[in-house]
Amino acid sequence: MSSKYAFTKALKEVRFLFCQTGEQSAATRSFLTRAYPTMKKNNPTTPIMLREAAGTLPKVYARYDLGKEKSQSLEGLTDKQIEDAVTTLVKNEAA
Repeated sequence: MSSKYAFTKALKEVRFLFCQTGEQSAATRSFLTRAYPTMKKNNPTTPIMLREAAGTLPKVYARYDLGKEKSQSLEGLTDKQIEDAVTTLVKNEAA
């Protein structure tokens, strides 16, 4: 089993916001199509929410213990860059 998407224990939730048809969100949709099953398999009890809304720019949020939250814009990133950004968010503790 890959540990690439093994979330830190302090992570309580991951939220992806993106447009279901917009060109700016194409790489995010591609990433989620490929990576969501692995993320969910490796972290079955952590909520991974996908929020689609017309005109929304792609962004990911990570919520940690004690209500701390970090976010990262995914606009203009490639699939690989999105993977790196998400991996950084889900493996690091909130500052």
